[in-house]
Parts: sequence; C-alpha cells; structure tokens
Amino acid sequence: MKSSGQAFQQEHDMLEILAIIDREKLPRHIAIIMDGNGRWARQRGLSRSLGHRAGMDSLHAIVDTCCELGIEALTVYGFSTENWKRPQGETDYLMGLIIEYLKKHLLELCNKGVQVRTIGIMKEFPRTVQNVLSNSVERSSGNKGLILNLALNYGGRTEITDAVRSIARAVKEGSLQIGEVDARTVSDHLYTAGQPDPDLLIRTGGDFRISNFLLWQCAYSEIWITGLMWPDFRRQHLLGALADYQKRERRFGGLRENAESAPATPGPAGRPGSAWRRSWWPTAR
Repeated sequence: MKSSGQAFQQEHDMLEILAIIDREKLPRHIAIIMDGNGRWARQRGLSRSLGHRAGMDSLHAIVDTCCELGIEALTVYGFSTENWKRPQGETDYLMGLIIEYLKKHLLELCNKGVQVRTIGIMKEFPRTVQNVLSNSVERSSGNKGLILNLALNYGGRTEITDAVRSIARAVKEGSLQIGEVDARTVSDHLYTAGQPDPDLLIRTGGDFRISNFLLWQCAYSEIWITGLMWPDFRRQHLLGALADYQKRERRFGGLRENAESAPATPGPAGRPGSAWRRSWWPTAR
C-alpha cells in the first residue's frame, strides 16, 4: 500500500510528464507486450495465476489512459500461439480471466467509445471464450473511440502465413494479378487491415525481443523497453514512454539533416545507437 508521500510524489511525477507531452504528436497506435506476470508473482511468493490477475489491473489502467489521450489504437499481446505449451491449469485460468475482464468491463468500455477487436485464431479457444469474445466485438462494433485489439492465440508468423494464403487464393481466383501484389496488398490482408501500424511498441519485463508479435506491422515502430513487470506498469509509466517517444526522430530509413556528420551514440554493449538505446528502466516506487 502506498504512503501519502509516495502517492503525492507519483502524482507530481505524472503532472510533470503531462506538462511536456505534446498531444499533437502522440502515436496513433501503441502495441504492448505485457510481460512479467509470472516473475512478478514469484518475487512475492505468489502463484503465477495471481500474477496474471494483477496484470488485469494494469490493462484496465492503460486502456483508460489511452482513451483519455485520444489514442487511435491499442494492441495488447494477451495470449500467444506458443502459450498453449504452458500447464493446462494456467491456460484455463487465463481463459477465465479473459471472460471475467470482458464481462466486468465491457459496458464501461462501450461508454468510453472503445471498439473491441480480436486478432488471432479464435476458433481454437473453448466455445465459452469464443462466445464472450464475439459478443464483445459485436456490442462494441459501432463505437468510434479507441480500437482495442486483443491479440489472443496470436502469432506474427501465423498472421503473415494467413495473409499469403489469402493473397494466393485471390490470385488463383483471378481477382488479383501477381503484378499487383505489393506491401500494401500484404497489409490489407493482415488481421489489423485498415489500421495504422504501431508507432510505439512497449515491452515490460526487460527482455529485448519482440516474441513473434506484429512482425510485419512493427517494421518501423519505436521500441521502448522497461524492466518493470507488467503488473507494476501504470499510467505514469505509459506517460513516460510517450514523453520518450516524442524525443525521438523517426526517419523510416531516410536521413536527417547533418546525419552523415553526426557521431553515432553508443547503444547497449557498444552497438550503434538505435530505438533500443533510449529504453527507460524505471523501478517501482
């Protein structure tokens, strides 16, 4: 439990960060790899399941903040195609959390204009989970606010494979010519078709990898990594990521003025500077 002094300092920090954030230069799309639930629980002598439950509070806080800031899309990595390798008890618990979160918060999400979408292979989930997901997508489909993409039973390679199959089918049927296939064609056949690519990819838990997440879409995303575990990640940390994002110069492979004469900033292990080098490693208060 936070002391009054800690709460005051946290609020002061958030106000300071808000003061430097330019609301005209916010990312349109934020993607988050919500990592560290199990380690967070282990550090406290708790079960992994309780770590996952604590992570739901972080998700709720981040969705609220994105709504407040007017972010266009938020994609969260909730369950990967590889997560089926975990013990059945853990995967069953995660299924229950998905149902619980949507049943508890769907009305609130709709009141805030959130449009819930799913990306991944839904047909492999238990029927009860599929029903709750499809109901949430349908009930929120007319909303015009934040698009909340729940990446469930999702894998980036599977998504690209599905896109290639869909394009090949269109070519075979004659509705698409081979010479017409380009990067836009691929994007239009992904699960996120019609949405902007993520401008900012956030990963909690401190690992430096993207774990088969939005492989195509994150080609030019700024990457921000924090050592905080997901259950500790809150509004102030998202604001910190956004403040850091706004300091970066996005060149998409081009050159900025005087770039050729500017010395490279050393990154981790002496590598040239990149999006990785500005990652922030805050500790929980």
